[in-house]
Amino acid sequence: MDNDIIKAYRQKALIANNQDTRRSRQEPMPLAEKPVPEDAAIIRLPEPDLLDDHEVSFLELIECRATIREYKDTPLTMKELSYLLWCTQGVKMMPSPYVTRRNVPSAGARHAFETYLYIDRVEGLRPGLYRFLALGHVLMEIDVSDGIKEKLGEAFYHRPAFENSAITFIWAADYQRMEYQFGVRSLQYLFIDAGHVCQNLYLSAYTIGTGVCAAGAFDDELLNSALKIDGDNDFAVYAAHAGKM
Repeated sequence: MDNDIIKAYRQKALIANNQDTRRSRQEPMPLAEKPVPEDAAIIRLPEPDLLDDHEVSFLELIECRATIREYKDTPLTMKELSYLLWCTQGVKMMPSPYVTRRNVPSAGARHAFETYLYIDRVEGLRPGLYRFLALGHVLMEIDVSDGIKEKLGEAFYHRPAFENSAITFIWAADYQRMEYQFGVRSLQYLFIDAGHVCQNLYLSAYTIGTGVCAAGAFDDELLNSALKIDGDNDFAVYAAHAGKM
């Protein structure tokens, strides 16, 4: 049965079967970022131009990349958080309201991910759920209530890494942003793009003494509900826990 599902999807996802798209029909292009409520609480991050460079041997960086599941109680600084967000989803250029050039590759430069963060230990920030607004390089507060950590934690199957981490990064796809250009084939591009983003997190985190544990084992419905997204057009694809080593 599973093989039949895979075959059916692979047939639908063939490039030849995805030429008739909203882009080919010249329909309006989705915006490069989900809308931000007018009353949203916005937190400024240190500007990318002010971030410290971290020199490290490239071979050392590659060879020392590892999954780390246990973390110190030491909090990250706002500058370190800004650095990790810049390295994973930082916007280098924005040719139009619909297209961005970022520090990671993305199929068709669609960059369909929104970055959500459960922040537990970052200096100057209340524990809670936030969204990274990449276009302005700022954070938007979503939920800093007492119960949000428990609600998010219920979604992760390897709960100790979540419980002990300073930050959990969650990348949720805005499916329409990718589907606009690639039709059904979008799904496999989203999974590929998620790998690019998470690898950048692993590598950049190492340069500031921070460990990372990628997390794909989560309850989709619980996690999407905690993020306050619909699970259809907007859905969690990948996550990673991070904390000081």
